[in-house]
Amino acid sequence: MARLARTAGLTDVQQEILSTVRDFVDKEIIPVATELEHRDEYPQAIVDGLKELGLFGLMIPEEYGGLGESLLTYALCVEEIARGWMSVSGIINTHFIVAYMLKQHGTQEQREHFLPRMAAGEVRGAFSMSEPALGSDVSAITSKAVRDGDEYVLNGQKMWLTNGGSSTLVAVLVKSDEGHPEGTAPHKSMTTFLVEKEPGFGEVRPGLTIPGKIDKMGYKGVDTTELIMDGLRVPADRVLGGVTGRGFYQMMDGVEVGRVNVAARGCGVAQRAFELGVSYAQQRHTFGKPIAQHQAIQFKLAEMATKVEAAHAMMVNAARKKDSGERNDLEAGMAKYLASEYCKEVVEDAFRIHGGYGFSKEYEIERLYREAPMLLIGEGTAEIQKMIIGRRLLEEYRLQG
Repeated sequence: MARLARTAGLTDVQQEILSTVRDFVDKEIIPVATELEHRDEYPQAIVDGLKELGLFGLMIPEEYGGLGESLLTYALCVEEIARGWMSVSGIINTHFIVAYMLKQHGTQEQREHFLPRMAAGEVRGAFSMSEPALGSDVSAITSKAVRDGDEYVLNGQKMWLTNGGSSTLVAVLVKSDEGHPEGTAPHKSMTTFLVEKEPGFGEVRPGLTIPGKIDKMGYKGVDTTELIMDGLRVPADRVLGGVTGRGFYQMMDGVEVGRVNVAARGCGVAQRAFELGVSYAQQRHTFGKPIAQHQAIQFKLAEMATKVEAAHAMMVNAARKKDSGERNDLEAGMAKYLASEYCKEVVEDAFRIHGGYGFSKEYEIERLYREAPMLLIGEGTAEIQKMIIGRRLLEEYRLQG
């Protein structure tokens, strides 16, 4: 089958990695995704397969046992995996945000301790920023860390942890007043803690509880949870980077990677929706011919394919900008905004092409229709992306004098 969203300028190694991932998706994910999703079952066999492929170490430097690949390579792999089942891409996304934050901001001891085991998939990462009453206002965080000798005592409730139950390492953002007197700007009094725990639900270590999975409309299979800290003691050497007050900047750096990931997920889901739509349109007959021969359907397919190509191009641009070492919050915001909106529209058009059958759980498009809305929210809503884009544009185009 001809494919949309080809990427120019890839190395032989990148093409080989993508070909391997694409084959894995076609053989191991797509045939079982809908059944597992309907059962809300964690895809352990798929995760084990990704571990064998080395994908948990894709962006981790070779010196720590990873493949040392670029954000672009990672994003293109995520696009392929999301095309098979978006939940699986979520499992590796939070892992890589934590690995990226460790690589960029961790102490040498922290990198040596965690990254080799993360590359092997033995330690699985999750990150925790949001809270029940927080929404998009990160400065309103109420979870708090208080110094007690060589430890910090953490208290508070966090929300919307992807991999909350299955992870063994959580990067948790809390307020820390030590060295930050009253009146300090909120974003300068936040600290990221590296919290190790056992996988599972309930009390996973003294003072830390993962209550259970949140029941969701879509994005099933992957565990999304709360996290409750009640007198949780964390050693001082588990402050990310070894210095308090830098958590906000560390998290925002990680979220930029996450936004490229969400854009890639949107591209992958949209690609799959187009594949389903164009295939069904050639099989379904009305008025004596395939509906693909009706002009109205051809217009719809043309619009869908154009949106897939446009979103893919913006996602690739954002990833390459980050890989170059340049600031990419503008490009990441644009890519995340466009890809998630276009994903929703392409999925809905494919749903419409299926007609009444699109409403049946027997057809894959029904699952995609429930999954796409998560991308409109994850890593910042469309409104947040527009704020980021607007502010950055005003920085770039500020009038002089």
